[in-house]
Amino acid sequence: MSSSTSFERVRPRRFVLAPTLARTFTPALGLIAALMFVPVGCSSPDSVTSIESVLRPASRSWPEYLGDGGRNHFSPLSQIDRENVHRLEVAWIHNTADRDEGTHSEMQCNPIVVNGVVYLTSPAMRVLALDGATGERLWSFDPFAEGVRQSQSKSRGVVYWGSGEDRRILVTAGVYLYALDATSGQPVQSFGNGGRVDLREGLPPESRNLFYRVRTPGAVYRDLLIFSAKVGEGPGPAAPGDIRAFDIRTGQSVWTFHTIPRPGEFGYETWPADAYLRTGGANAWGGISVDRERGVVYFGTGSPTYDYWGGNRKGENLFGNSIVALDASTGRRLWHHQVVRHDIWDRDLPAPPNLVQVERNGRRIDALAQVTKSGHVFVLDRETGESIFPLEERRVPASDLVGEEAWPTQLLPTLPPPFTRQLFREEDVTQRTPDAYEAVLVRFRSMRSGEPFLPLSTEPTILMPGATGGGEWGGAAADPESGILYVNANETPWIIQLASMAEIGSEMSAGQNEYVRSCAACHGLDRMGGPARRYPVLLALWARTSRREVEALLDQGKGEMPSFRFASEATKQALLDYLFELDGTPQDYAVHGPGSGGLPPPEIPYAASVYSPFLDHEGYPAIEPPWGTLNAIDLNAGRIRWQVPLGEHPELSAMGILQTGTENLGGPIVTAGGLVFIAATQDERMHAFDKTTGELLWERPLPTGAYATPSTYEVAGRQYVVVAAGGSRFGSKPGDAIVAFALPASEEK
Repeated sequence: MSSSTSFERVRPRRFVLAPTLARTFTPALGLIAALMFVPVGCSSPDSVTSIESVLRPASRSWPEYLGDGGRNHFSPLSQIDRENVHRLEVAWIHNTADRDEGTHSEMQCNPIVVNGVVYLTSPAMRVLALDGATGERLWSFDPFAEGVRQSQSKSRGVVYWGSGEDRRILVTAGVYLYALDATSGQPVQSFGNGGRVDLREGLPPESRNLFYRVRTPGAVYRDLLIFSAKVGEGPGPAAPGDIRAFDIRTGQSVWTFHTIPRPGEFGYETWPADAYLRTGGANAWGGISVDRERGVVYFGTGSPTYDYWGGNRKGENLFGNSIVALDASTGRRLWHHQVVRHDIWDRDLPAPPNLVQVERNGRRIDALAQVTKSGHVFVLDRETGESIFPLEERRVPASDLVGEEAWPTQLLPTLPPPFTRQLFREEDVTQRTPDAYEAVLVRFRSMRSGEPFLPLSTEPTILMPGATGGGEWGGAAADPESGILYVNANETPWIIQLASMAEIGSEMSAGQNEYVRSCAACHGLDRMGGPARRYPVLLALWARTSRREVEALLDQGKGEMPSFRFASEATKQALLDYLFELDGTPQDYAVHGPGSGGLPPPEIPYAASVYSPFLDHEGYPAIEPPWGTLNAIDLNAGRIRWQVPLGEHPELSAMGILQTGTENLGGPIVTAGGLVFIAATQDERMHAFDKTTGELLWERPLPTGAYATPSTYEVAGRQYVVVAAGGSRFGSKPGDAIVAFALPASEEK
């Protein structure tokens, strides 16, 4: 076994909920009930038992990320239905006990369930196997047990693969892909180097020290694992977002599809000739869907780097912001459909497409539905890539930035209609209170706004929907029984402003220049963070930590922050000088006179100096509610069936301001029992909606916010709904609870 890995097998300890509390999981007592367990018969921690003793037949489980290869978030289970959902109670809770009390501990995992065993990733990137009926831990694997914990703020889960007696769990952590024995959690020694593959191998040499992490589980086709990665998005260098396939048995690389084409490849002419040598991104970070009957994988890509200025990548930029179909065996392109040409708004395709069937003009079509950050749904023929509904080519504004050439037109679907507002107008300004209205109105009138695809500028620009969508990585649930797509959405505008490095670069020290380029978008030009952000204040850093600790952080990265290994040692030391106020730079942004060691204009002449949700003076969205919604979209008719607010702000509800919705992260699931389950909201609750009407039928508080997509499965005739409550978003405290709900045992059908 590799020196930097560790596994642990744990003999199950049986726990039961205190009987009275298990039946009184009410808003007032829910957390107490959920967290109080009574141990009855603990075993020695040194004893070991085989996981085989708890394996069960699992014809109706949740064996893949988001339920199936089509990423449809659908379950045929119906034991829990409209009539009895109000009786759901907590069946078990498992606490992983490895949350980080800082702000970067999250659980975005969508647990998979195979043979009655729940597999998931913890806040600290451990892989856990739990008994699906009790929540008891069967084994755990820590990829960082004996090595340096590498930057990876989140994981959305694991992959299961089996062939005969060979059953494996595949997971990425740091820069490595691991293959674990599904029974024991031990690394499979025949895979790669002692059970792991270094994903930096196969990348261009100049990219091997750049940020590269696989957060979303890949797609399995036969013996191949196919995935893309999360890469840097800032003005600095970024790794390529290629689609890669590895042999699950051996760990060998099998094929690579270049999302930024190289000479001789399709789409190369949509870029400058040398773009593939210096541009990164265009990655399928949201995940990949697989049609195993056709032998095709489908995915949507993000924007090329840099997100907000593309003057050095003039052209349409294939395959950025595109829906792409590849031959799963070879990686050969079959078709593509570009959703945003020459993206300069960071309009990534944030989730894998749903593989659905659509009825149009008396014909049943194998299709896919791709949700977008802009709040649109593209519905395409899975065989040809042609749109099922008419498209409209719209002329869009030109950019006022030096060197930028915004693409003059964008192609949008006419149906279904957008599921979020597309503009923030003066009449949309919040009226939550008179003070909120006045505060927002003054700021609104000072900023640029208008039609969609308004290019960013050195003046503050309102982006609507904001940087968190529209749709986001939680994706959509597709009901094959009705042809309805269920997607949650955010409706918070954002403010983005770019700074001209050419104008201010000579007035800054080398360290401040690097800070503005690489750090200010998150931490603010004044290093004070920003409203409702999860990024820490960096002023007076010298009073809270040591230079050595920050230097290590720059080397490793943490959370959303990538490693700075791409930067020269001189640049890193200059940045540290600035952060620790040792370079003589005035601490306000309006620098008076030249600093020490000013830099020439960089290759990327503009960097985001403001990147923030547009909030009122008390921290609520600047727009009239709803601020978060759940939407039912009829893919056959191309219309929205219903839209309801998702979540509440309890303090506003107490004031009589109801049904506001909240910002949300994590997706829904839909079941044959007539229900849509979703957590995702700032009020830290689990919800069940009637999938036909949108009526809220049930909700319960969680130990902390669950910004993840639930799963549902059946063990021994009992249906469970499970979700990871990891917190750390929207002000939620960090959490480590895996919470499973079920009907009382006496009421199972």
